[in-house]
Amino acid sequence: MTDTTGRVLALLSLLESRPTWSGTELAEQLGVTTRTIRRDVERLRDLGYPVRGEQGVDGGYRLGRGMRLPPLVLGDDEAVAVALCLRIAATNAPGLMAEQALRALAKLDQVLPARLSARVHAIAEETENLPGLHTPVVEVEVLTSLVAAAHERVRVRFDYTARDGATTQRHVHPYRLVTTGRIWYLFCFDVDRDDWRTFRLDRMRSLHVTTFRFEPRDGPDPREYVQQAWARTPWRHTATVTFNAPVTVVRGRIPEQYGRCEELDSGRTQVVAGADDLADLAHHLAWAALDLRTSLEVVEPAELNEELRQLGEQIASFAR
Repeated sequence: MTDTTGRVLALLSLLESRPTWSGTELAEQLGVTTRTIRRDVERLRDLGYPVRGEQGVDGGYRLGRGMRLPPLVLGDDEAVAVALCLRIAATNAPGLMAEQALRALAKLDQVLPARLSARVHAIAEETENLPGLHTPVVEVEVLTSLVAAAHERVRVRFDYTARDGATTQRHVHPYRLVTTGRIWYLFCFDVDRDDWRTFRLDRMRSLHVTTFRFEPRDGPDPREYVQQAWARTPWRHTATVTFNAPVTVVRGRIPEQYGRCEELDSGRTQVVAGADDLADLAHHLAWAALDLRTSLEVVEPAELNEELRQLGEQIASFAR
């Protein structure tokens, strides 16, 4: 890095640190003349930074908002703080927000110096994350590695544990990550099976990103494919219930990936939902009814009634 480049970056950092600087203050901070400050300000403007200047005794320089998004210069502590916040958002924020946070984290992770990356990982290792109820835990390193692999178009391999407990090693071309808000999926092309597949990230182990590049191919829409794969999943338990609420209202509370909603009449909706754990299914259906301020009637199976009764007794015990 040349002396001029380093000085311009230092000037940018100063402008970002507070709203307004006089030319004299900037010159004193950087050990140069005010004439040099004016030249460096012009260099920043050429790079797309909207540096505004006002003449006079009370005048000075201010970094404003521009039409373009130029590179952002962060100090060491700021970079670590941003990386940690993005890690939290990537695994806890809802749906699309988590995807955007993950993309930003992957970009930042690739340019962080080794000393800062080590600090981020050290803090993360000493921090416990308390996920939401029954939310599978996904390592942030898995998320960022897969995003980088998809961006660079390189093959990855991992051990995958299916629902029945069987473990296989997979070699895939990663294309896109898709999240339902609770579960992360990898949409990819399975090399060994010569077909498109989806894999849950929380069931992956021993992920390895190779250096073998692949040529992208045309494929199905990732979101639709994951949604269809989810619908084909043979849940251990399937329930049919009725809500005394319009179908549009119920769909707003129970997205399509979690349950199939059908209108019975103008004020009643039938929902078919599935889960591996019946108690988990009872909890989510009951909570949906409470959120909608409506009643819930079980059509089948009869065992769901018992789970709801036990849930109700547990909640009632809190008041005692």
